[in-house]
Amino acid sequence: MPWIETVPEDEWEGALAEMRPSVVDPAYDRVDHIMAIHSLNPTAMAAHDSLYRSSMAGTKTLRKVERELVALVVSLENDCHY
Repeated sequence: MPWIETVPEDEWEGALAEMRPSVVDPAYDRVDHIMAIHSLNPTAMAAHDSLYRSSMAGTKTLRKVERELVALVVSLENDCHY
């Protein structure tokens, strides 16, 4: 597993602190690693969050649970343990 430098969550200021409410996992009150890797580039974090929310938004062809299942299968195929 690669090591990626991040800004510790308790040191988030400015743009990062403003984004925290939208990227925090409310069940655990922490930011998932997949989002935290963008902490050195808040613009990238905002883009990732926007892409995720857009891809998980409702469509006429797939329900949210079906989109989550597609994401799960893709992760499994890629040996992603996230």
